[in-house]
Amino acid sequence: MTEQGDAGGRSREEEVLLARRESLERLGEKGFAISLREALGVDEPTPTSSLRERFGSLPSDHKEEETVTVAGRIVLKRDMGKLKFLTLRDGSGDIQLVCNQTELDEEGFALLDEVDLGDIIGATGQVGTTRRGELSIFVERWAMLTKSLRPLPEKWHGLKDPDLQQRRRYLHLIADETPRRYLAARASLLRALREVLHERGFVEVEGPMLQTVAGGANARPFTTFHEALGIETKLRISLELYLKRLLVGGIERVYELGRNFRNEGIDRDHNPEFTMLEAYQAYGDYSTMMELTEVLVRESARAVNPVMGRDPETLTIPWRGGEIDLTPPFRRLTMLDAVSSATGEQITLDRPDLPSIAERHGVPIDDVWGPGKIVVELFEKLVEDTIAEPTFLCDFPREVSPLARPHRSNPDLT
Repeated sequence: MTEQGDAGGRSREEEVLLARRESLERLGEKGFAISLREALGVDEPTPTSSLRERFGSLPSDHKEEETVTVAGRIVLKRDMGKLKFLTLRDGSGDIQLVCNQTELDEEGFALLDEVDLGDIIGATGQVGTTRRGELSIFVERWAMLTKSLRPLPEKWHGLKDPDLQQRRRYLHLIADETPRRYLAARASLLRALREVLHERGFVEVEGPMLQTVAGGANARPFTTFHEALGIETKLRISLELYLKRLLVGGIERVYELGRNFRNEGIDRDHNPEFTMLEAYQAYGDYSTMMELTEVLVRESARAVNPVMGRDPETLTIPWRGGEIDLTPPFRRLTMLDAVSSATGEQITLDRPDLPSIAERHGVPIDDVWGPGKIVVELFEKLVEDTIAEPTFLCDFPREVSPLARPHRSNPDLT
């Protein structure tokens, strides 16, 4: 039910939007600034994280001589008459702004009444601490940079609806520190991946996303039409084929970190577009790539740890109420051994009774499936969800991996 306001049957939301537009009209030319240089005479603001790093140990009720300029979104406002406290949030954290009537000119202090939660402002002043020891900027000048015409999510409850969190990610980022931390962690992870591969002599490339034949995996592609060429094209479903062509062309270590697209279902483990890393190294085998993967995972964890508030060197991370140890070497497990352990009997691809084994374990199969597909189905239903620690699953049946190299000692495997 929509909450009703007092004027003309307008809803509470309509009242808020009207009040903010009226505030913007009162601000006039001061309602926005073309640049921080124009507004406050600086090209870039000082990050709040830098201020906390430099001045975080100041004693209470203290002011430094240094004057700085900060800029960001107002997320909290307290009005105490001749003293106003604002909490400003930039990309690296929060800091308090102390606005004293005696420190600001009359017009500047009066215009603080037009500041709403969500507005983006810039402020210049001395760095110091309040009597309670809160690191603050004692504002001498300020400027409205961008007026927010819509209110932020409610302060204490934030944006809790999972659907809205996905559809309006910008609001989730404003209201909650967690997605901002995840965003920074992902950037650190990608940087670490590239650094490891660069140090090992891998060349990063960008393959075509529009392809006449979307190959390299078994998935339904998105189809589109290239007007200039007059041909149907598909969004790629894998990075594989063009990377292998580069390998054939003499680029001995090559990788791509990019987007793939698969026109299929959506669930916890699948998305129609996703980021994939594929790397190829001449003269190596899957043992070579397993060692590389261990290093990539280890260095990714080290890169993400500081962002998530963990010891940079720890390789033991929390996961679903427990812990996972990412210390190499990881466990190696063949698919046949995994299924044999789960079923309690030796599983091979030449056993004629694989369908009955699947039936005994409640794993439905199709009559047209070969032994390799049945073994994979047994693994997915009986083993996959039981694996928690980092594990390399090796030696897939060739039937389900036609593009992989045959195993050197068993041609039925890859």
